[in-house]
Amino acid sequence: MSESRLERQQILDMAASYRPACLLGAAAELDVFTRIGGRSVSADGLAGELEADPRALAILLDALAALGLLEKAEGRYTVPAELRPLLAAGTPETVLPMVLHSMNVLRGWAQLAWVVKAGFPAPRTASIRGPQADRDAAEAILEHKEILGSYHHSIFYIQEYVEKHGRDIRSFVVGDHCICAIYRESPHWITNTARGGKASNCPVTEALHDISVRAAKAVGGGVVAIDIFETPEGFSVNEVNYTMEVRNSIDTTGVDIPAKVVDYVLGVARG
Repeated sequence: MSESRLERQQILDMAASYRPACLLGAAAELDVFTRIGGRSVSADGLAGELEADPRALAILLDALAALGLLEKAEGRYTVPAELRPLLAAGTPETVLPMVLHSMNVLRGWAQLAWVVKAGFPAPRTASIRGPQADRDAAEAILEHKEILGSYHHSIFYIQEYVEKHGRDIRSFVVGDHCICAIYRESPHWITNTARGGKASNCPVTEALHDISVRAAKAVGGGVVAIDIFETPEGFSVNEVNYTMEVRNSIDTTGVDIPAKVVDYVLGVARG
């Protein structure tokens, strides 16, 4: 029995499959469907409302009509009546939040080759909607999970975003001592050295030692790593990690972290 093989056109169709998603996403980000509503509009008239280029918008509207998302007659465009509840913002049936979320995801997927080569997340590409895009995406995810029904999808843990200006601190606590610390820097909000963050030595000041040891004791002490933000109000603890990665910290700090851990463990075993 011969195996089925992809044919040339199927491969080309795969490469072009992004087009409908991008057309729908562009319309959602420009708020095309909500602006049209129940009206019949011209490309020039809608371009004025959206502050868009008339020719480029006309091309987008024609493509949306070809997909069946709009209807075109005598140079004017309408949203099909049966699609208005799905494509207009603020209706119970609207799919726009998930479409907008998908566009945020698509911008990341488009940089997959960059990520594979670099080994860490690519710099974010901003939406034309600005910071509101992130809020809309978050709300879309929450709404989608609530619709799934099970209470497992309705329990959310939300963490406050703290601006860290491109870096944070990873301190290492063994017993009652903060033995060393590193700065972790990255243009992305993820600063893990395993995800592309760059490590440099961070002096252990009295304040850093104090908050690190207190954070460790709050979870029972022992051998832990503390992730710390520098804020205008001082140090702020983000995480306490009981399985710490030290590969990029030994040479950076000049401290033999594994040896310190072994000495601590032997001391505990001896009582």
